[in-house]
Amino acid sequence: MSNDVKIIGKEVIDLQIKALKKLKNSIDNSFKDAVNVISKCKSKVIICGVGKSGKIASKISATLSSVGTPSFTISANDCSHGDLGRITKKDILILISHSGNTEELKNIIKYTKSNNITLVGIVSNKKSYLYKSAKIKLLLPQVEESGFGIVPTSSTTTQLSLGDALSIALMKIKNFSRLDFKKFHPSGNLANKLKTASDLMLTKNKIPFVNENESIINALKIIREKKLGFVVITNNNGLNKGIFTDGDLKRSLQNKKSIANLRIKSVMTKKPFSVEKNSLASDILYQMNKKKITSVCVYDKNNKNKTIGVIHIHHILKYLK
Repeated sequence: MSNDVKIIGKEVIDLQIKALKKLKNSIDNSFKDAVNVISKCKSKVIICGVGKSGKIASKISATLSSVGTPSFTISANDCSHGDLGRITKKDILILISHSGNTEELKNIIKYTKSNNITLVGIVSNKKSYLYKSAKIKLLLPQVEESGFGIVPTSSTTTQLSLGDALSIALMKIKNFSRLDFKKFHPSGNLANKLKTASDLMLTKNKIPFVNENESIINALKIIREKKLGFVVITNNNGLNKGIFTDGDLKRSLQNKKSIANLRIKSVMTKKPFSVEKNSLASDILYQMNKKKITSVCVYDKNNKNKTIGVIHIHHILKYLK
């Protein structure tokens, strides 16, 4: 019994893999047209489907909204009872239907025609009312369904994948960055993965600054006071000249008989590893591990020589567990 169940599971997935391969080969200029039209939309992208296609519509709409294309879904049934008023001439409407002849969609299609609303059809039937009526026709390939060949499985997978393809293509055309993505995902694991240097760094009086002409003894006092294991060395203009760490102290003690009268600039590490404030925490952690260091200076792109923050490796590990 258990082996039979596993075989069934694999057969379902195999059918969907075949469907996706067909979908990949079916991508043509209509896909490009759809991306271009949607990218120029000055209002909202409204998506609608019936039954399982309606569930897919919700997911596509959510993905579009999360990557910079405002979108919401509407119910095909409710459209016949007033919700057509939610669709404006500036909107783009995407209708999803396997057959393209679903009765609930006909009133919506007629409404788009009479109001000159851009209609994008995602459909598998080239002879259908939806296909013939859509301004942009995204024709899905005919695929084999699982469960007696009638349960919407392979077809809904192709609908979902096409929606994902549209979303990512639009994201790239609009130059939607990781920082933009972060704004729409302020909580959860995704938010932690998108933390930047500016989110984690210590600033202002928490930065262990020491003038380059100070003695090592005074620098050590700052290290003990700030409890970060390092100090940032600056000149009289507040520009970064180097960094002095516990490791530098150990090397100085090995090389000098006495360090009491030495100025910090004579033993500091020049040109320390620094990062721009919008650098991803995960990238910073990778570089820190690669360079075997525990702290970095943070700068603004307008002035690379001025430290505006510092990060200790513990600040990053706290979020990237």
